Amino acid sequence: MEPDVIKNRIYEVRGRRIMLDFDLAVLYEVETRILNQAVRRNSDIFPDDFMFRLTKNEWDMLSQIVMTYPAKRPKTALPLAFTEHGVTMLANVLKSKKARQVSVAVVRAFIALKQFTLKYNDIGIKLKELELKYNKQFEDVYEAINYLLEKDKSAIDQKNRKRIGFKKDS
Repeated sequence: MEPDVIKNRIYEVRGRRIMLDFDLAVLYEVETRILNQAVRRNSDIFPDDFMFRLTKNEWDMLSQIVMTYPAKRPKTALPLAFTEHGVTMLANVLKSKKARQVSVAVVRAFIALKQFTLKYNDIGIKLKELELKYNKQFEDVYEAINYLLEKDKSAIDQKNRKRIGFKKDS
């Protein structure tokens, strides 16, 4: 299982990273209805922080970027969204070797995304620190540039101003 294939099917909804039921069905090589049926039969091990159904607004927003929309899904049926923990529980429900392998790969993909996010946040913090440090040093430069820009705008006024300094008699 290619990690990039999985990472491309992880979305962010409600501030949580999730995978959709039909994407997981493809990875587990089962029909979406079979996957959802297994989840319904074992609903006690899928609390709200493991799995939830998307709202119409969430699905409308997400369906603009989701490329693998299943053709058989009824238009009114909203997909189930599984968090990292919900994906892990799916392996227990589906009970196949393929499900266990896919769950391991999916959990690894979630972990890789978490690590990337942590590194990205660290870089963002360091950039903010540098920006604050160097913005103070370049404040005079910014002020001079702004002065010059304003000077160009007021070039007409410069011709009419009273001259100072050495004047040559005409």
